[in-house]
This record gives sequence, C-alpha cells and structure tokens, in this order.
Amino acid sequence: MLGHPALLREHSRHLCPVDLASVAVLFARSDSVYKGFHGCDVYDMARDARTFAGGLPVIAHPPCRAWGRLRHFAKPRPDEKDLAFFAVDAVRTWGGVLEHPAGSTLWQVAGLPRLGQRDEFGGFTLPVPQFWFGHRAFKNTWLYVVGISPADIPAFPLVLGEAPCVLETRKKGSGVRPSISRPEREATPLDFAVFLFNLAASCKSGKDFTSQLHVKSATFLSRVVASKNAVNE
Repeated sequence: MLGHPALLREHSRHLCPVDLASVAVLFARSDSVYKGFHGCDVYDMARDARTFAGGLPVIAHPPCRAWGRLRHFAKPRPDEKDLAFFAVDAVRTWGGVLEHPAGSTLWQVAGLPRLGQRDEFGGFTLPVPQFWFGHRAFKNTWLYVVGISPADIPAFPLVLGEAPCVLETRKKGSGVRPSISRPEREATPLDFAVFLFNLAASCKSGKDFTSQLHVKSATFLSRVVASKNAVNE
C-alpha cells in the first residue's frame, strides 16, 4: 500500500505545485516514496546525501541503528554516526526536519532540544507516532524542526487506540499483536511523507529564521519596556 501510484496522485494535490525542487530529502531509501513527489530532490545511498550543496530546506532520515535502543547490538559502518551530525547541520543551516526514533541518543550527543524546549537555532522537538499517519505499528518518532514556529506547523491527524501490529516481538500466543517486516519498519508511510514535505517546505533557513526570532524578541521587549514606562508615568 505504501507508495501506491493512485495514492501518490491523490496526495500530490496537497504538495507545492512546482516543477523545480523545493525540498531536499537526505538519506532516503532506494525505493523511497519521495521519488514520486513533485518538488523533491531525493538523495538515496547511491547519490550520497553528503553531496548535498545546500540551498533548500531538508527532510533528513539519517541511519538510526547506531542511536536507537538496540544500538549495542548494531553493527553500523565506521562513518555511519557522522551522517546524523551532517543531517543536524543541514537542518540547522537550511531549515527543515530531521526524523529519528523516539529516545534516540542523538538528542543528547548533538545537543538537540528536549520536549518543550527551543535551542539557539529556534529548533524544537515534535514527538509523533507514525501510526497516526498510516503505519501499522505505533512507531514513536521524534522530529527535530528548525525554521518554523510550533504554532505554524501544518495540521496532522490524531488517531486514538492501539496499532494492530508492533515493530518486533518474540511473544507468541493468542492476543499477541504480530510484528512487521524490516522493510515495513523502515518505510515512510505516504501520509507521513506528505506531512514532512509540507512541514519542510514551510521552513525558512536557519539564519533567516533566527534573525526573525531576534527581531520578534526585540520588538516584544521594547513593548514591555514601553508598557512599564507608561505605568510609571
């Protein structure tokens, strides 16, 4: 179902109607759903995301096995951890969103903001279950977002209840939810890809956004000072 051509045609109506790329997708799968989107400049393993020269907001899906809860059992390539740092720099420089599993240790190592906080780049963390976007497992996910205010993020669904499947389990017996295959675990649901595209396309570059934040902060402080002076008078 993921990436079905009919669904892509339907959802493409919600994407920016541009012929030129408006968003760069870094560290995509070779069979990435983004390759069916107008306006996406997709970097899979063959193209190498490290060749991205900038100039566009990004959607970054850096490899997560070296950062997740099973990292002690993972066997990442020697340079694989560095890809996540490249992704963080790209998001902070050009704006956009980085996606990783909830609880990723990248947040602590790279100094990414905790839930409810903002960092010096104006970035924040948005927790979302991919189940809300059509994944058959709940798949809790953290998004690091730079270049947009939390109040301005595109609308997304809220789905109550349990997911029909789990990412993986060794339990057996009646009432145990089945696990899904590795390709399905790694795939980005179509609705989630559409949301990430619209989110990234709405982001300003990190420099432009932080400048805007500083202007807003200075304006707010000047109004506070003016109000206090008026009261004192």
